[in-house]
Order: sequence, then C-alpha cells, then structure tokens
Amino acid sequence: MSLRLDVIDWRILKELQADGRMTNVALAARVGLSAPPCLRRVRALEEAGLINGYTVLLDEAALGFTLTAFAMVGLHNQAEADLHAFENKVLGWPVVREAYMLSGESDYILKCVAADLQAFQAFVLDDLTAAPNVASVKTFLTIRRAKREPGVPMSERE
Repeated sequence: MSLRLDVIDWRILKELQADGRMTNVALAARVGLSAPPCLRRVRALEEAGLINGYTVLLDEAALGFTLTAFAMVGLHNQAEADLHAFENKVLGWPVVREAYMLSGESDYILKCVAADLQAFQAFVLDDLTAAPNVASVKTFLTIRRAKREPGVPMSERE
C-alpha cells in the first residue's frame, strides 16, 4: 500500500514514537484531530507498514542484564545462501538484540545484551564462534550508554 504522508501523519508518527501507549483520544488532541479520523490515519499508517508494531523500552540493568556488547563478525563466505544461513542462526540467539550486515572490514555487527560477562563469553565461545561459516569475531564491551533514542529523527520532518 502506498501512502502519501502529510503534516498530520508526521505528527502522529512523532507522537507515537515518543509514547506508543498514548490513547487514540490523547493522540488526536495532540495532533489536532477528532478521535475517529485520527484512528483511521493510524490504521492506514499500520497497513502501509510505516508502523510495524508497538513495544516497551526496558531498563536492562534493573532487570539483571548488566552487560551490553557488540560483536563484529567476519564470515568465510559471503554468498547469499551463506548470508541467509548466518542470519537465520542469529534469529535463534536471544542474547543478540540487533544485527546488521555491514560493508567494509566485517560482515555483521551484533548488539548483544547479557546478564554478565560470563554469560556473554559463553555465548561467544559456545554459539557465535562455533557457528558455521564464522571466520572471525571481535567483541567490544560497552562502558556506558551515552544516548538511546530508538526510531527515526522526526525533527528533520517538522
């Protein structure tokens, strides 16, 4: 479905990105619509695939996940079938929260969240380096998060 976004659509996306739990009535008030047309627009944005879902941001450390790390992964082969096989493997690793294929020196970067260093090391040794086609793994432990802003930079569309 193709959808042409207007100023109201962008406002809806910005407000929902900031607070996905907002009621439709509150959203409508913030974007200057009544509730029914606001809901129609939200549903159209969902159907168009611009809103993929709703989630909650958790405090990892408060839940006992004190380690965030990144793993740069190099593969032996980059044939499409090998890339898909690796990506399918990644989908089964709960510790991997985000994964991106890269250009350049490494083939993938994985964002990992683990309970502690021991759990992360076990993942790297038992799963990641043992996976078929993995040639190299370089890991980077984070010291602290300087910024966390999921979504897209809406200020560029205002």
